[in-house]
Amino acid sequence: MKFTYLFLLLLHSISLSGQSYTSYFTGNINDSIVSAAGGVCMMGGASEHDEAMKWFLQRCNGGDVLVLRASGSNGYNAYMYSQLGVDINSVETIVCNSPDASFDAYVHQQINQAEGIWFAGGDQWDYVSYWRNTPVDSLINLAITERNIVIGGTSAGMAILGGFYFNAKNGTVTSSAAMANPYTSRVTVDSTSFLTVPFMDDVITDTHYDNPDRKGRQITFLARILTDWGTEAKGIACDEYTAVCIGTDGIAQVYGDYPGNDDNAWFIQTNCELDLRTPEQCIIGSPLIWDRNETALKVYNIKGTNSGTNTFDLNTWTKGNGGEWQNWYVTNGTVNDSESDRIHCQPTNTESIALDDEAFRIYPNPFHDGSIVIEYNGTGPEVIILSSMDGTEVSREHQPGVYTTMLTPDKLPAGIYMISLHCSQRIYTRKLIVY
Repeated sequence: MKFTYLFLLLLHSISLSGQSYTSYFTGNINDSIVSAAGGVCMMGGASEHDEAMKWFLQRCNGGDVLVLRASGSNGYNAYMYSQLGVDINSVETIVCNSPDASFDAYVHQQINQAEGIWFAGGDQWDYVSYWRNTPVDSLINLAITERNIVIGGTSAGMAILGGFYFNAKNGTVTSSAAMANPYTSRVTVDSTSFLTVPFMDDVITDTHYDNPDRKGRQITFLARILTDWGTEAKGIACDEYTAVCIGTDGIAQVYGDYPGNDDNAWFIQTNCELDLRTPEQCIIGSPLIWDRNETALKVYNIKGTNSGTNTFDLNTWTKGNGGEWQNWYVTNGTVNDSESDRIHCQPTNTESIALDDEAFRIYPNPFHDGSIVIEYNGTGPEVIILSSMDGTEVSREHQPGVYTTMLTPDKLPAGIYMISLHCSQRIYTRKLIVY
């Protein structure tokens, strides 16, 4: 009997020729029927923090853990199953070798049976391009909302957990490059619906905050979201070896090895004390300026400890324990920071920069074929850009001082696009639905 069991496990770990995924299984092959405790665990990359991973496993309540990744092997199996002292029924790693795995019935079954799903590091564009708008993201979202599974990830696996996310379609981007030109092709900020994670709807994450420094690029992401979508998004960031674990009550605990190591997490938001909170300059080809009298962003910095006793309340984004408030601001493409008092107002989840419909019209919308008419009543646009929702530029026209114009793009695949009018002081956008 023991020999048969081991043989089944070994057989299950073999990658068949042409198969779209490779599975590595450890533990009991019979599904454990238990109720998970929910929550979100995010790690900044490099080695996992053991206490944070224990938090994740404990919330699986003795159930089954599924590790999803697009590269690598079975490194998590023994670590999760036997090295941390938390009893769970099984750990399975499924390495998706191609997008075809997203449509495999076995992959769907394992998602439906998991009490915890963990996303490994790697390339987040693989995750986005393989899983978005497939049964995989749909089943994961159902598992979160209907079965209260715990979800988490590290590095690229953390990067995909926000309602906004840097999809890395065109590769990574450095802080210096992002701030020098917020509209460089590598700043691919995405808002297309993907994973629906509690307390993360209007959040964009970043990782590896200590090596290399990521502050400038995440600030650029926030500036782009506010400029392009009119949404005051928030940021959560982690150093390597640092984790943020969010309970179902919205309280985020920060795990790390401080004071032995300087492990940090940051909770970043626009300064709701200001009447005008948009960047002073966020345009194509020019450095980002987001200063607002050196108070553009309010940030709560927390040192991660082994016991996770330092916390931040994601219900209000105004209260923390064990950290310190800072101001962050950007002048001519350089990030600066200073000490600050705690935030003294109640932030809203989102705030839109709206144009009156008569001031900016696009028609026909929805659009199928032919020409798109653009009418704008205001300071004439300098550039009109048509782009897909993942930031890929479809067309660009220089139209200084023009108030009515037409775009005649080549046949566009069905989907949602953005038309952006880049004016002297601000960028205005409208969604275009193509059917």
